Amino acid sequence: MAESEENYEKNVQETNKGDIMKEEVVEKVEESGKIIKKIKKVVKRKKRPARKQIEERPEFEMEAPQQGQVYNIWYNKWSGGNREDPLKSQIKSDTRCNIETDSGYTKADKIPGSYFCLYFARGMCSEGSKCEFLHRLPNETDFFNANVDCFGREKHADYRDDMGGVGSFLRQNHTLYIGGIQPTEDIEEVVARHFAEWGDIERIRVLNSRGIAFVTYVNEANAQFAKEAMAHQSLDNDECLNCRWATLDPNPASQARNQRRLEERAADVVKKILPKEFLEDLQEQKNGKGNQKKRKLELEFGLKGYVPSDDLVYADGSSSIRNQRSIEASSKLVQQTDDSEANSDAVEQTSTSSNKFLNSDVLKDLRKISQVSQQKSPALVAGYDSDED
Repeated sequence: MAESEENYEKNVQETNKGDIMKEEVVEKVEESGKIIKKIKKVVKRKKRPARKQIEERPEFEMEAPQQGQVYNIWYNKWSGGNREDPLKSQIKSDTRCNIETDSGYTKADKIPGSYFCLYFARGMCSEGSKCEFLHRLPNETDFFNANVDCFGREKHADYRDDMGGVGSFLRQNHTLYIGGIQPTEDIEEVVARHFAEWGDIERIRVLNSRGIAFVTYVNEANAQFAKEAMAHQSLDNDECLNCRWATLDPNPASQARNQRRLEERAADVVKKILPKEFLEDLQEQKNGKGNQKKRKLELEFGLKGYVPSDDLVYADGSSSIRNQRSIEASSKLVQQTDDSEANSDAVEQTSTSSNKFLNSDVLKDLRKISQVSQQKSPALVAGYDSDED
């Protein structure tokens, strides 16, 4: 196993070295008079397959040593013997995930909506690139249903009594409770360094005297991943961490912060759904440059005061107003051409038919009458009907 790890690290270093050589910027300068052109070419690093963290995954997880003589199948623990301390009975994990060396592509990358590998987060996945789950960190584009976590496990309505487990689907929890930390002077820096590996951190609160920290992540999926990745792990002082979900903070400032986060996430989702033209109109209205008047003039259907709704204005496809307006304009143009052709045909038909029923003498008399009626009446004399006359 050690030899395979050494060979893998050697191969990774060689591939990374080659990739770095490819990523060097190539500059080409062409001088023609006073014009100088610079062309920069950057070659992106190729994705690598996920490696096997261990050769064979154990069938059963390590358990605390036996403390009693009788095993209670109902409570899944031994009864009798010394009193068991849940914190001291925890066993430090032998494996840990390393994102820089362990992450890579798997079969799940080709399937949209795939979940993340739980054993990869714990550092004990033996499938490697053949795994059917994702071997990478969650990001902002990864969304899952509210009733499951990023690993595909179903949530429950309430939290467990010890605030462990998968969590609840009734509340989005971004904060982890970290216990069992060895109190030191630089405890906040140590916690930030170890937990920043699993995603973007919003804030960290540390209680130095009690060895407790509260870590809040920007994304809920990163908090779920970090909880499994850092459970039963150690920081810098060989301790065994106790990772749980944090309870609801009664501080009004924290509640307002959580409400603002929910509103921002809802606004981002709405922005992705709405059409681009609608968002531009909203931005112009916010800046005082709204084009409601222009929209009203362009989209009126001959009804005074009629303004179409936003659903009709920004609809896509054949049901949109712009599409209907273009169809109507083209139909009107075709109708006008048909009417002009019909009128010209009617004039020709009337002229030919009138020649059939009227003699030439009658036509001459009618023309003379029309000329007499079109003669202008003489203009009035200046000063007519004035007081001087």
